Amino acid sequence: MKKLIYFAALAILTTSCVTKKQYNDVLASERKYYNEAQNAKKELSSQKATIDDLNAEIERLNNEIEKLKEDTVRQSKNIHSLKDEIARMNKLNSELSDKLGKSKSEDEVKLLLADLQKLQEKLQAKENELNKMERSLTESKNELSAKENDLARQHELNEEQQRKLNEQNSRLKELTDILSKKDSLMRDLKNRVSQALVGFEGNGIAVTNKNGKVYVSLDEQLLFKSGKWDVDAKGVSALENLSKLLAENPDIHIVIEGHTDNIPYNGSGQITDNWDLSVKRATAIVRIILRNKAIDPTRITASGRGEFMPIDTANTTEARQKNRRTEIILSPNLDELMNLLTNE
Repeated sequence: MKKLIYFAALAILTTSCVTKKQYNDVLASERKYYNEAQNAKKELSSQKATIDDLNAEIERLNNEIEKLKEDTVRQSKNIHSLKDEIARMNKLNSELSDKLGKSKSEDEVKLLLADLQKLQEKLQAKENELNKMERSLTESKNELSAKENDLARQHELNEEQQRKLNEQNSRLKELTDILSKKDSLMRDLKNRVSQALVGFEGNGIAVTNKNGKVYVSLDEQLLFKSGKWDVDAKGVSALENLSKLLAENPDIHIVIEGHTDNIPYNGSGQITDNWDLSVKRATAIVRIILRNKAIDPTRITASGRGEFMPIDTANTTEARQKNRRTEIILSPNLDELMNLLTNE
């Protein structure tokens, strides 16, 4: 799975040997890949928040359980003391009853009956208090049991969230590693291209990474005279250096795009408009690159974009100069990547 996403993410290109279905499938894979990484980050944040809530709930339940345990112990002690007191009162009640049965004095009988009634009233009150305390203790024990069960469920939920969090962390790391490797490969390709163009980059040539590809942008002044498509000697030298790198890396597809400014072509002969001029310039560069016989022509696609893909839309001399350019776009070979996928 990891390698499938990895290679699919790399293979975003359009060339003569790539079908529209392959291209669309790879684009869909790349979108899915980046979306999955973004969703993983959001899910990770959500799970961390859920775990924080669960931990807060667990702490609250632990505090309540501790209080309930303390209340249960206190109530048990009170009940034990009350039972001892009731036992003493029952014993005293028995003693008074015995005295009452043996007494022959009417006054003593009256006093004993009064004491016995008061004692029985106190005893009844104590028994009522005992029943109330026992009911309260039972309720506390039931509440304690419910809280402990709730705490156990919260711990299970917390463990499940921690498991999901760990899985999401692992998945996010995997996706991040894939993206990092992809970017590293493209940075490496850019560096190799820059090394091949030492002395030219910054002097009519710019090398950049964009959309998973390496763009070599060549100014018109480096390559062509105004309205012409014959490559100047300095431009030929730069292209020959680049062709050596391309020959050493047969897994790279090459797209060459010609671009013009928005001023209509007013020349004559083989060229009728900016479309023609942009195509002629692209194919002129193809022919120079293919002087290196180690480069397979099927790796190259040439196209003319005319004035319809400007990099600066301002209607100024400076903007038009930027727009008059030729771009060599380097991308990994989709066919080779597909073969790797098939073998996995």
